[in-house]
Amino acid sequence: MADEDRIVKIESAVAHLEQLTETLNETVIEQDKTLRRLNQQLEQLTERMAKDNADSIKSNNTKPPHYQ
Repeated sequence: MADEDRIVKIESAVAHLEQLTETLNETVIEQDKTLRRLNQQLEQLTERMAKDNADSIKSNNTKPPHYQ
């Protein structure tokens, strides 16, 4: 194989790897956005469940009307 053919083959491989790297980078960026959004939703749900649980405990501690 001539040197020029080898260089063309290497340049082609490098171009392919650059494109693959860019695609993977875009995928990682999208996954990061999704992960951040899901973590935020999880935090909100956790806070909501804790509040609902606290409200439930408070309502269970009140005496029924006929006990007052």
